[in-house]
Amino acid sequence: MTEEVNLFPLFLSVKVASLATFIGILIGLPIAYYLSRSKGKMNDMIDSLLTLPVVLPPTVIGYYLLVLLGRESWIGKFLEKNFDIMIVFTPTGAVIAACVISIPFLIKTARAAFTGVDKDIIDAARLLGRTDANIFFSIIIPLAWRGIASGVILTFARALGDFGTTLMVSGSIPDQTITMPIAIYDAMQEGNEELTNILVGIMTGVALTFLFALNRLEKKMRKGEH
Repeated sequence: MTEEVNLFPLFLSVKVASLATFIGILIGLPIAYYLSRSKGKMNDMIDSLLTLPVVLPPTVIGYYLLVLLGRESWIGKFLEKNFDIMIVFTPTGAVIAACVISIPFLIKTARAAFTGVDKDIIDAARLLGRTDANIFFSIIIPLAWRGIASGVILTFARALGDFGTTLMVSGSIPDQTITMPIAIYDAMQEGNEELTNILVGIMTGVALTFLFALNRLEKKMRKGEH
């Protein structure tokens, strides 16, 4: 008899990864651009702090988020008292966890892409009276888009596959906060090999389909430039 599969974890994982990537773009691109144009000890300190989620174990990042956003923290108390909002053990917590753990990949990749943009082009645009905002969106983004696109792909993939941080912050509540990596872990812990294999196959298929589609889109965009 074939194991009945609950696809809620898959839909939640895609939703969480999509929201985390969108938030990462809004926050990460300005930070990456700032880091690419500034120098000094403060710049190095900011870069080091932003890279911590890549170096530290996911459970450590999850613990920090629990301390910062939990019900006993000042942020948690403020949100619950004034807006009746709880972050931990909710889908919102899963999005925040995925965003924190994945955004460094976008910042690192986009920063390298921004650094590679010829400064002479930017200076020439300024001499022509272009504003910084106009230069950023009409010149820098188009010239750095390949690096940014790679960062977006890495960010989505990292958010989609996160386990430790998400589990620490959002927990494992059926049909509420269980993402695919957590569902796979739970099935394996229960000794349900059939369900584990099905979930692993679905997760692998979704990831490969997404990456293949993005790679094809990138190639079409490159051809359109020539």
